[in-house]
Amino acid sequence: MVVTDDIEAKLAITEVLYRYCRALDRMDRDLMDTVWHPDATADYGPTFRGSASGLLDVMWANHAKLLGHSHQVTNILIEVDGDRAASEAYVTGTLWDLTEAGALSHLVAVGRYLDRWSRCDGRWAIGHRQFVYDAVFTPAPADATAPTASVFSRLAARRDPRQTAGRRDRSDPSYDVLTRPGTGPRA
Repeated sequence: MVVTDDIEAKLAITEVLYRYCRALDRMDRDLMDTVWHPDATADYGPTFRGSASGLLDVMWANHAKLLGHSHQVTNILIEVDGDRAASEAYVTGTLWDLTEAGALSHLVAVGRYLDRWSRCDGRWAIGHRQFVYDAVFTPAPADATAPTASVFSRLAARRDPRQTAGRRDRSDPSYDVLTRPGTGPRA
């Protein structure tokens, strides 16, 4: 088998996507900083738009309050054009915490990372990420009249499907990042 530059790039980018999940779930900020270029940006719809470092500050503060979390990426599609690339990776994030009453509560967010990549000094890293929410699942609270909402209810309430949801046609945001096979990523 001949290993081409494109295959090496795709393997390296896939490793970075896996490293992102590991760094977040282990709360390893130093490892997470290797995933992004220093000037990277992120668009998570109404929940965050700005620098990647700003996003990580927010994520670290929010995730530190939780009992635990687990993130998985699958269905990774990558287009490479020299030292630039674009990818779409499906992600499932499961977050869990204890309610004030001591019950376990959880949220499952399903979406996609639409990333623009570049290779600098031989290292692939994210230059820009758009997170597209496809679904958020929260079990109904046992007591719907409870005076305090969980962190999960607040997170789900901030999701505006008109701004962040995936679409089942060519108006989906992934078409702004990926092109047809063989034509390379969009700039």
